[in-house]
Amino acid sequence: MQPDLIQRFADIVGTGNAVTDPAALAPRLIETRGLYHGSSPLLLRPGNVQEVSDILKLATETGTAIVPQSGNTGHVGGQTPREGKGDVLLTLERMNRVREIDLAASTMTVDAGCVLDSVHRVAEENGRIFPLSLGSQGSCQIGGNLSTNAGGTQVLAYGNARQLCLGLEVVLPTGEIWDGLRKLKKDNTGYDLRDLFIGAEGTLGVITAAVLKLFPKPRGHQVAFAGLESSEKALAFFKLAQEICGNALTGFELMVRLGVEFTVKHVPGIRDPLASAYPWYVLVDISTIDAEESAVSMMEALLSRALEEGLVQDAAIATSSAQARAFWHLRESMSEAQKPEGGSIKHDVSVPVSDIPAFMAEAEKAVTAFIPGTRICAFGHLGDGNIHYNISQPVGADKQQFLGQWGAMNQIVHGLVRKFNGSISAEHGIGQLKRDELAATRPSIEIDLMRRIKHAFDPADIMNPDKVLKRP
Repeated sequence: MQPDLIQRFADIVGTGNAVTDPAALAPRLIETRGLYHGSSPLLLRPGNVQEVSDILKLATETGTAIVPQSGNTGHVGGQTPREGKGDVLLTLERMNRVREIDLAASTMTVDAGCVLDSVHRVAEENGRIFPLSLGSQGSCQIGGNLSTNAGGTQVLAYGNARQLCLGLEVVLPTGEIWDGLRKLKKDNTGYDLRDLFIGAEGTLGVITAAVLKLFPKPRGHQVAFAGLESSEKALAFFKLAQEICGNALTGFELMVRLGVEFTVKHVPGIRDPLASAYPWYVLVDISTIDAEESAVSMMEALLSRALEEGLVQDAAIATSSAQARAFWHLRESMSEAQKPEGGSIKHDVSVPVSDIPAFMAEAEKAVTAFIPGTRICAFGHLGDGNIHYNISQPVGADKQQFLGQWGAMNQIVHGLVRKFNGSISAEHGIGQLKRDELAATRPSIEIDLMRRIKHAFDPADIMNPDKVLKRP
């Protein structure tokens, strides 16, 4: 970028909010897994919607690419600028106000730069919950959560980010501001523009605010950690949990033994909840509105039946909120716990819930045949079919050589996902990592429709170019 153009952008936000120092920019130029490194001459930190509007208007006028970046916690490179293209980074971290809380409507209207943990805290202070729960919730921001249609651990009961949002405020690439901050649960007035921007990964515009759904705070809460012989038993256990708990079943997480071993070994303070080792584990979370006693009796009834029917071999019920958090911490630390074991090829996939055991069995055969000694660290949200099918390198293998097989391993795993009519991206998005595979595996009419939408909203192609869809 020419210095005069950098100055024009800086004038919009003020010199102190236009970052050009390479050392300050450096952490923003690499994504969490280290797969993508980019470059950028400038990071802009607007303080209000009008400044965002002025930035995008100037970007369209000058053909400057804008890459929105929230907490930089994404896993597919959607938030990472390209190398050597002059992409300008845009963060809404200064736009972090809670604009309104409406307890009658059970909504909270927030700036897109609000950190997810902060939203949780404000909801709690008002006797409500915002149920989107992620391992990165201490740093991820609402704008990024919506732009990636984030999932997390409570999709089973509450849905993903799309289902948790009623309205949006969005700045278009032209600088126009769309105020769609409606709190309506019923609104059949034409095309649903909100749903176009949710999950678009910043390729159509910049989400600057959102109306979020709040829910009553549960009075009863029980968490249990169970050991099982097989993924087939886990599926049968899930069916039983649905039968007994109904809508009170707020979490049902599946974990292979290797994931528990890695986490106990590498994450300080975590211990194995059960005395004996089992091939598979399930974390069950129950929340009830009426009273703690109902959650207790429901969990006891569920585990009693599961043990009687031979679905579960052993189980531990959390006896305190601290122990419940410890069970969840084990599950949420599983991905990070793989790092000390060397290279890890990761997959964020979904298949129909009833097909999970068959998918697991076929995938294990295929990946171990491809790279003997490969260690499978599979875990995820069994209740909604989302499995993080992560594969650690064989013990003693060369890390870079193993990671060099990323594409080939993806083809094997994703080929099985397609066989089971699943999705190659359940909750992490497309970004750069899965862009080419999306184009290669989706029907041509779908890709064509996406391109038409992209061109209609962003004819100058300044919004997060080469993410989700490759530039023609």
